[in-house]
Amino acid sequence: MGLLDFLFSIVKAFCGESSQPEGEKPTGVQRPPRPQEPPSPLPGAWPTPQHDRLRYQDQNQANQQNEHYTSLRAKANQEGDAMAKCFQQSHEAYSRREGALAKELSEKGKKHERTMEALNAEASAWIFRENNSERKPGELDLHGLYVKEAILYSDKAIKEARQRGDPQIRLIVGKGLHSDGHVAKIKPALEDLMKQLNLAVEVDPQNAGVLIVQLA
Repeated sequence: MGLLDFLFSIVKAFCGESSQPEGEKPTGVQRPPRPQEPPSPLPGAWPTPQHDRLRYQDQNQANQQNEHYTSLRAKANQEGDAMAKCFQQSHEAYSRREGALAKELSEKGKKHERTMEALNAEASAWIFRENNSERKPGELDLHGLYVKEAILYSDKAIKEARQRGDPQIRLIVGKGLHSDGHVAKIKPALEDLMKQLNLAVEVDPQNAGVLIVQLA
């Protein structure tokens, strides 16, 4: 090694120049970068009213397709068909002046009617309980009920709300999207009921499937 080479090696040592070739990665084990955690939702921003509404809608649909519920409604419909048939045959027998047969058929029809009503009562009680198990007082979900049933449950809920001193009650009636012909049936029936009870009622501006009844 010449004098110049010796001096140059001393300068490199004091300047700390790396001997690693440019572009070559270090061979040591590298710590992987820490993964970024997803941002937490802002306090009070979850769940939103829209999220709650969608969750309840999904649950409503599931309840209306529940095997136990649909089975009760199907059996009630069968009893209703048998009732109508018996009453029709009774009427025909009466027109033929077969009084005994007409009476027998009428009694059979009434028996089918009682069974039908019992099955529908069980079905309505089940779906009403399921749809409202997580609802707050003053809010009533009437999905899955027939018009007559919805009127009975609403009337009872209004009386209870008045006893609690609630200023209003919200009746979730739906928009009729799943009704025959997509025509709402419960909503106009309840609007008529509120007129009979002299109660002010309006459609929720945020949800056309909800009636707000003023009790104060």
